[in-house]
Amino acid sequence: MSHSRPPLRVAYDSRGASDPRGIGRYVRSLRDALRRTATDGDELIETSRPRRVAVYHSPWIDGAQLRPRGPMVVTLHDLIPLKRRGEYLRTGLRFRLRYLAVRRAARVVVPTHAVAADAAELLELDPARVDVIPEAVSPALRPADPEAVAAARELYGLPERYLLWVGGLEHPDPRKRVAALVDAPRRLPLVLVGKHARWSAELRDVHLTGHVPDQDLAAIYTGAHALVFPSDDEGFGLPTVEALACGTPVAACDIPALREVLGGRAALVPTGDMASLVAAAEAAARPAPPPPEWTWDDAARATWRTYARAAAEGAPPATGPGRRRR
Repeated sequence: MSHSRPPLRVAYDSRGASDPRGIGRYVRSLRDALRRTATDGDELIETSRPRRVAVYHSPWIDGAQLRPRGPMVVTLHDLIPLKRRGEYLRTGLRFRLRYLAVRRAARVVVPTHAVAADAAELLELDPARVDVIPEAVSPALRPADPEAVAAARELYGLPERYLLWVGGLEHPDPRKRVAALVDAPRRLPLVLVGKHARWSAELRDVHLTGHVPDQDLAAIYTGAHALVFPSDDEGFGLPTVEALACGTPVAACDIPALREVLGGRAALVPTGDMASLVAAAEAAARPAPPPPEWTWDDAARATWRTYARAAAEGAPPATGPGRRRR
């Protein structure tokens, strides 16, 4: 196979792969696709201690290094702790250090132009160093057959018809608006999928499944009347495209990232209007529009191009914390 670029030896921090949330799916899915799309001579080494490599990639902010030994690429999924400082006080110092590390990256990958705009404003990143590479749907998430849907319904004790929410429930996240969604008037039962904790176990009049494997998740998506997505801020909103990939309609709040990602494939309502959101979900009808055609292999090929640019450009000069623009 001929090369349009020299082979690359890349260190990839895969420690986040065990995370049951969207970060873990991103780390796993991109890693596997990078291996599938590597050209002759390319190497992907899973380590957070890069040695003798062309590029180090941290696909999550926790792996960003303050003093990288060479060109570093960091995936920045969102800047919500910076945008909502008052709601993220407990993790503020950790994120301040991580964001300083991001500013020292040779290149930064973001999932949407919405996050790119936040990075330019809040971190004063040069837009020329930022690459927008969307996320994608796991091949395992596709329409399930009726037998699989029935089996999942029995296994998790789900009703015949239901609205669905998918995400992490380990701690209350104000931007996810889960409690407000639960309190909104509705006719259909609400199923919440995701690893949960004490606070979410106390939510009333909902069905909690806990974390589920992808095979069951595809069946739960397929069996839902609609996905309801009340977040008032997101970097990408992966469950919305996962639902579409399983043939399930989506109702979501009208925020920049979702307008960009969904491109008219979902019912969008004003942010915070839970009654309208639930009504739109309950009024949704199949067939749902198909998901975006972008795949993880597309994302991986774009990421290899980012590695090549980072290796050619080298690390930028070390920067201080910078001043917030007014």
